[in-house]
Amino acid sequence: MTGRLLRMSTLFVRTLRDDPNDAEVPSHRLLVRAGYIRRVAPGMYTWLPLGLRVLRRIETIIREEMDDMGAQELSFPALLPKEPYEATGRWTDYGPNIFRLQDRKGADYLLGPTHEEMFTLVVKDLYSSYKDLPLSIYQIQTKYRDEARPRAGLLRGREFVMKDSYSFDIDDAGLEKSYQQHRDAYIRIFDRLGFDYVIVKATSGAMGGSASEEFLAKAEVGEDTYVRCTACDYAANVEAVRVRAPEAIPYADAPAAHAEDTPDTPTIDTLVDHLNATFPRDDRPWAAGDTLKNVLVSLVHPDGTREPLAIGVPGDREVDQKRLEGQLEPIEVEPMDEGELAKHPALVKGYIGPEVLGEESKSGIRYLVDPRVVEGTRWVTGANVSGSHVVDLVAGRDFTPDGTIEAADVRDGDECPNCTEGTLESARGVEMGHIFQLGRKYAEALGLKVLDENGKLVTVTMGSYGIGPSRAVAAIAEGTLDDIGLCWPRNVAPADVHIVAAGKEDAIFEAAEKLAADLTAQGVEVLLDDRRGKVSPGVKFKDAELIGVPTIVTVGRGLADGTVEVRDRRTGEREEVAVDAAAAHVVEAVRS
Repeated sequence: MTGRLLRMSTLFVRTLRDDPNDAEVPSHRLLVRAGYIRRVAPGMYTWLPLGLRVLRRIETIIREEMDDMGAQELSFPALLPKEPYEATGRWTDYGPNIFRLQDRKGADYLLGPTHEEMFTLVVKDLYSSYKDLPLSIYQIQTKYRDEARPRAGLLRGREFVMKDSYSFDIDDAGLEKSYQQHRDAYIRIFDRLGFDYVIVKATSGAMGGSASEEFLAKAEVGEDTYVRCTACDYAANVEAVRVRAPEAIPYADAPAAHAEDTPDTPTIDTLVDHLNATFPRDDRPWAAGDTLKNVLVSLVHPDGTREPLAIGVPGDREVDQKRLEGQLEPIEVEPMDEGELAKHPALVKGYIGPEVLGEESKSGIRYLVDPRVVEGTRWVTGANVSGSHVVDLVAGRDFTPDGTIEAADVRDGDECPNCTEGTLESARGVEMGHIFQLGRKYAEALGLKVLDENGKLVTVTMGSYGIGPSRAVAAIAEGTLDDIGLCWPRNVAPADVHIVAAGKEDAIFEAAEKLAADLTAQGVEVLLDDRRGKVSPGVKFKDAELIGVPTIVTVGRGLADGTVEVRDRRTGEREEVAVDAAAAHVVEAVRS
């Protein structure tokens, strides 16, 4: 197989010395400067030749592994009719996050954000028997989501490339097998992509489903926070962490709840200081964790309706907005403003207590608490009177919440939910892949049934598995770049070797051309900097470092001594190699 030769003299590329004004993260900055992408509009980018080569190499790796596991590729339109999404409820659930449009006849359409409905319907159209299953099908296609805040270049855009695959099985045992097959394929894919990643437990969000895991690229700029246990193999996205609730506490001997004057204590810190000064404990000082903080938010449903919600968390915790929304998706969460608070006169700002919360209370506001608020726990909390708090308010005796919710922030040092020895430590990552067991949600909504071996109609069960190839370009860049430029892993680099003709003599350019020809004849992908004229060797070297091809060969002054310099872009190691042996040396490096 003959490799391809790209020439810098004719390549459609322009490197930049200055950072783009809108670049927020290093990968975005360098992908633009090195000539891989160009901004069109917020969250939308043109793929230039170098960027497209990286994207296509990532897609090739994904295709190879998906095909090897027995999945089959197809492709749906990006422009989709409203009706299937209306049948599953997602035309409404997606709210403002999808692009909606009408044709000239007034029919409603959307630009596909994801394609569960289409996959389900095509299988319904073609298959009708258990003998047709199991089935795994996939596509690699552009998706569209109307992100409110597109950011970080390719990491969060409005238009992006996704590989989405779906498995179809007759029963749950089959789904488990398909899920594991996809999981194993994903591990092979991410191992080949060449960057550090972690597999964590996750939530399924608006997609629905049960078992769910994310593949996160480790990155300080990542939007996702995950935690790992210091003792066991537990790892989870913070939205998926489940607090281990303590055992209920007997409260027969607990003192009666009593209201105390606590003037000028609208915050947890001021309250704790007042308690220690006025009502000191015998066993230890009062702490923020002894208080129950009640936070009011407004839930914005996809259809635009608003619902108040009260959340009770220990006073040493904050409500984590992202974690809260992860439990309620597709509902959005906003802080309750003064206007909405005024609609509930039973609530006294800064002194709200459980006794006026709950669906059966005066306020009628649903009240959900942290799992740590178990029966028998004693709290100091608002008395619903300005300047007053209740002490020794006992859960299960003095108040009963409507339920629990995982909304409090997760912190380093928290107990591991999976073992008793370890604690949690946090890190940041970029979501690169998400696999989950959808179950029968979409099959039931769209009537996907087949005849089982007894001739009975049964609903098919599904799994959903996504990877973001375009996001992978940025995530890989983010995880491998250095101070001077991009630094691609060999499996995804736009070329295998970057040859720099550094000098003005014809002999240098002739030797570089010959080396390039020898390498391409052996199947090596070559980027040759054959620019003459005003382009100095210094500019060429900076461009080579910026572009980040893994092997850089300099044909320059050493040619007089019969050598060229071969440099490993990732390690910086340099080696003088005889001209006659250079092709073989590079081929060995490329294929090792």
